[in-house]
Amino acid sequence: MNTSFTLPTAGLKPSATLAINEQCNRLLADGKDVIKLGFGQSPFPVPTSVVKALSENAHQKDYLPVKGLYALREAVAAYYRRQYELSCAPEQVLIGPGSKELLFLIQLIYDGDLILPQPSWVSYAPQAQLASKRHHWLPTYQEDGYLLNPETLRAHCVRYSSRKQILLLNFPSNPTGSSFDESQLGALAEVAKAHEVLVISDEIYGDTHHHGQHQTIAKFYPEGTVISSGLSKWCGAGGWRLGTFLFPASLRALLDQMAVVASETFTSTSAPIQYAAIKAFEGGPEIAQYLQHSRAVLGRVGNKVHGMLKEKNINCPEPVGGFYLMPDFSAYQSHLNQRGIYTSSELCTTLLEETGVALLPLSDFGMPSDFLGARLSYVDFDGGLALQKIAEDPSANAEELAPKVVQGIQRLTNWLMSR
Repeated sequence: MNTSFTLPTAGLKPSATLAINEQCNRLLADGKDVIKLGFGQSPFPVPTSVVKALSENAHQKDYLPVKGLYALREAVAAYYRRQYELSCAPEQVLIGPGSKELLFLIQLIYDGDLILPQPSWVSYAPQAQLASKRHHWLPTYQEDGYLLNPETLRAHCVRYSSRKQILLLNFPSNPTGSSFDESQLGALAEVAKAHEVLVISDEIYGDTHHHGQHQTIAKFYPEGTVISSGLSKWCGAGGWRLGTFLFPASLRALLDQMAVVASETFTSTSAPIQYAAIKAFEGGPEIAQYLQHSRAVLGRVGNKVHGMLKEKNINCPEPVGGFYLMPDFSAYQSHLNQRGIYTSSELCTTLLEETGVALLPLSDFGMPSDFLGARLSYVDFDGGLALQKIAEDPSANAEELAPKVVQGIQRLTNWLMSR
């Protein structure tokens, strides 16, 4: 049988984030001492009330509407009205089996080139390839916290003025931990609006902002922004696979077309999960406390790791949200080159082999292969225990909350300093 294929998948490899998790799990199963700072999964348990709602709805077995359970769409719209004072209705919400699937579908349907800040999450560019889309990497700079500069976006839009453009923004950022403030969002929105760019605002980490101060670009460009979110990061429910898209009323036709494609692909999202998600998006005192404590833990651990890296002359933006840092090991380039390490991939491979510390190379995030940097995910700790500790002692330090993460950074810096 001829097994050759000429499909858009040519040259693609498995998702780097999923691959590193599976590799670490294999090493752990073999008895290796591994510290998992590569995979970006929330360490926290799903809030008790949301788990209870899932249990109470385990009997729900019917296919739900393609666009999602109406009561859930109502809860999502109410969340955006409450949280960001956006004017929106349930009819503007689309539910999917994870935001990742929805991000792919919108690229498949919308006619336009994809704009990606460099670096960006590992799956955006491969999805563009699968959807047969052209994608353009726009440079970002250390002095800007590796956030997209409005003038860089403007220059790109002028250069490609004859083509429709889709800007995919992710903030707080995976892989940098940086985020935009209101003035920066306003400036980007002004450029996007002037050039009629469709903005897909991936705000899956919005509620993990360490100070609870996340804002959405939809406040400044409501008619041209689709907000992507879900349960995976702030609610600790990555494996539940539930994502949300909020469309402006002006893009209702795009929502409808995505639903048509969804009806021929995933049909609808798991019924019990959708019923349980209502509880999550409705919020309330328990959810508010959960967010307060999880943000405190992430802020405490992120700041500790950032400080440990800076002490060793390893530059990275200060973490504002999410659970990532982007360490730049360029200060050690000569030393690393002497050890035969010239790429971020070689750096991470050698580090895992010699120390058991797993990071992801920045080449997987669109950075040049010779940029000696990595994505570091500071979540290898018992999230349930950390929440309990921070509730009992608000001054608990990172060593108490995430001892394995601190140990991993010590191993990493000791390895770098060794000769």
